[in-house]
Order: sequence, then structure tokens, then C-alpha cells
Amino acid sequence: MTPLLLALGASLAWGVSDFVGPLVARTLGTLRVLFWAQVGGLVAIGLAVAIRGQGPAGWAVLFAVLASIGGMLGLFAYYRGIQRGAISVVAPIAGVSAIVPVIFGIATGDSPSPLQLTGVACALLGVALASIEHHEGSRRVAAGAGLALLAAAGFGFYFPWMHAAGKADFWWASLTFRTVALLLVAAVVAQQRTPLKLGKRDLAIVFAAGIGDTVGNALFAASSAHGLVSLTSVLASLYPVVTVLLAASVLHERVAPMQRAGIVLTLTGVVLISF
Repeated sequence: MTPLLLALGASLAWGVSDFVGPLVARTLGTLRVLFWAQVGGLVAIGLAVAIRGQGPAGWAVLFAVLASIGGMLGLFAYYRGIQRGAISVVAPIAGVSAIVPVIFGIATGDSPSPLQLTGVACALLGVALASIEHHEGSRRVAAGAGLALLAAAGFGFYFPWMHAAGKADFWWASLTFRTVALLLVAAVVAQQRTPLKLGKRDLAIVFAAGIGDTVGNALFAASSAHGLVSLTSVLASLYPVVTVLLAASVLHERVAPMQRAGIVLTLTGVVLISF
């Protein structure tokens, strides 16, 4: 039960940070927010590891390097998708990353239940409906939907590698992940010559988003110590439920009826995959 609760805790932390971070990025810029979020997250996990005072338990923590590459690709696409489209559309599509751990589990010997297979079908159909919007009598792909699918692919790649790293040592896996994430974002910032200056209030908000994301990473890595990747990953993928609820309550986002049906189907699919 403990690994599953930790995975659900990760989904809660990610759900909040994945609402706050992309929301402020709409005005502050994606790279600027991502950079300072990684700094805040790295400071937090670095202090935690230093206080713990133990070295890594094994070389497998380096799997977090691969997790970081996939995770940051997904996060960048997710942020850009939300800059272009509605959070309540982009977040559920990105949550389809839950399908990847199921496929990985099948490839490594797991047998999905009928409910999980139903969930995959619901999620795929839901994505198709949520991705289409009406515009002046015609239909077109919803803004941000393509980037949301790219985010789903990146997040899906993250789960099995972070799961493997967390089984070795979730503290050092989290530190490795955040260190590589900061280096990746810093390299892009340097190449783009992105201005990084933020006011104290904005910096505090972005730091909080980065710390929330890091808490989610640490909780997921911790859940990997004793849980199956096909269970912990899909439970952690429930974060879009939190994000969509925040978007509805705070931003009062409105989407077309067909897209609403797609959002419900997608979230239903993610939930069913977790059984």
C-alpha cells in the first residue's frame, strides 16, 4: 500500500506544480520559468541529500539521467502546449503517458487486466476527441494538442527509467534527475540567450513550482523501491486530474462539448489503467 500512496502523492505534487508553472510561464516565458524551477528544485533536493549524509547506494541511480532527458523534453512540450492551448485540454492528453508504463510492463512480463485495456481504449479515444475543436463552422486540431502528445511521449519515457533509478536509491536518483535537468535547461538558455531576471514575487512562485515538481519526482522514485512500474507509474500519471480541477476552479476554462467528452474519457482511461 505504501508505494501506491507515494505514487498518488507524486500525482498530487505534479498536478499542482504543473498548473502553477505553465500558468506563470504564459507571461514570464517557458525557458525562464523552467530554469529557475530547476534551480529551486535542485537546492531543495540537494539540501535533503546533504542532511541525509549518505552516498548513492549503487550505479543504477544513473538511470535518472535518461529519465531526465525524457522528463524535460516532456515538460518543455507541456509548458509550450499550455502557452498555446487550454490547460484543461493539454493536461489530460499529456496524461496519456500512463499508456507507456503499461506497454513496458507487458514487454517485461506483466499481463494487463481487462480494465486496463479498456482504459487504454478510453484514453486513446478521449485524446482524439479532446484534440479537435470547432472553429468558424469547421474542425481543426486543438491548439497545443500536438505538443501535449509530445509531452506524453517524454513523460512516458521518464517513468521506467526513473523507476529503475529509484529502486536503487530514490534520494540520489532525484538529485541526479534535477542536476541533469538544470544542465539541459541551462544549455538551451545559453544557446537562446534567454534573459533570466525575475522579480522576487515571481521568483518565489517559480521556486515553489520547481520544489513541487521535485517533491513529485522524489515521491515517485521512493514508490519505486517496492512497487511495480506498471502500478506506480500509472497512479502517478493521475496528476492531470488535479491540474484540470485547478484550471476549472481558478481559470474557469471553457471548452467545446465534444472536447469535454474527450477530457472525461481521457481521465477515465487514466484511472482505469491504474487498476
